[in-house]
Amino acid sequence: MAEVTYYSKEGLDKLKEELQYLKTEGRAKIANAIAEARDKGDLSENAEYDAAKEAQGHHEAKIAKLEEVLAYARIIDESKLDSTKVLALSIVKLKNMKNGSIMTYQLVSETEADLKSGKISVKSPIAQGLLGKSVGDKTQIDVPAGKVELEILEISR
Repeated sequence: MAEVTYYSKEGLDKLKEELQYLKTEGRAKIANAIAEARDKGDLSENAEYDAAKEAQGHHEAKIAKLEEVLAYARIIDESKLDSTKVLALSIVKLKNMKNGSIMTYQLVSETEADLKSGKISVKSPIAQGLLGKSVGDKTQIDVPAGKVELEILEISR
């Protein structure tokens, strides 16, 4: 059984759109590739046909995985979240105690994570070290580069 994962409404809508695309246009493209390869003759020695069939298998596996994710996906009602503690979907302003740099991250589901836009997975080491903490709390977190000490400056939604 898959585990329940929490999403913002936008994140869940994006997953649904991707699934819809894969089931419609994605399947159509693969069917065309298989048909073109089949038209090229003997299937027993047709590498293009084999590659298209393999791509079809990967595509169907991706659809099945997304369907499973969506079956266990839940939307978080942001209006009911406690903004005094760091939770999923919190936007957290942090200060690195070693170098004084300030950074802001939003804690999101794994599939929504995008470091360039400041969204980190709730399962990442930094997010795990922040969950449940409040403004003013300092926490030491093990990251791949060693330990980092962060102070929570602000929590918002």
